[in-house]
Amino acid sequence: MPSTRADPQGASTKQQRVYDAIRERILSGAYSPGFRVVIDSLAAEFGVSALPVREAIRRLEAEGLVVYRPNSGAQVAPADPDLFEEELTVVALLEGYATALAAAKLSGADLDRMRNATDRMAAAIDRMDPLAFGRHNHEFHAVIYEACPNPALVDLARDVDRRLDAIRRTVFTHIPYRGAASVAEHRRLIELIAAGAAADRVERAARDHKLATVESFREWRREHA
Repeated sequence: MPSTRADPQGASTKQQRVYDAIRERILSGAYSPGFRVVIDSLAAEFGVSALPVREAIRRLEAEGLVVYRPNSGAQVAPADPDLFEEELTVVALLEGYATALAAAKLSGADLDRMRNATDRMAAAIDRMDPLAFGRHNHEFHAVIYEACPNPALVDLARDVDRRLDAIRRTVFTHIPYRGAASVAEHRRLIELIAAGAAADRVERAARDHKLATVESFREWRREHA
């Protein structure tokens, strides 16, 4: 007969709490690639036994966010250039489709927000402020995500993009954004959406915008091989 004893915070709840916290720290860049994830320290921090921490780390390992190293234990997955390129491609495909779905739902006010974000990107280029450029670039794409009617697709695209950001802030911080070309592509995408272009044209433009970043990264790798 199963136990009927109350468990106000069961093992699954503890594991989820630890998992959510570690995952957020990895995706936000607080835990950078190579950071050691020490089970005992986390157990003490969260006031739990080692078991929920181990289970949370196993889940993160399955997602590719954590790896085990001999004599080192669990670490945040290293910044692998091949993986970085692969995930850039994934974002291109996901965001292309998300943009196609969102296009018909974007209002005039939404398009104005996208134009303003793009203008701020251009201004950031003029004053050589790559951090502001990146921030306004995210604002542009956030408008699209907000309008996309498929939340599962948006969550997946955001997760992959956040993993990329965590890598950009560490190993690849010296890779510049594409600057003027990216701004021009944003303006073209806005024009297509405002003109009511067919969904496949919008999807292709949004996808090609991201794939151009993939090609830029490939060129950077060839130059620095």
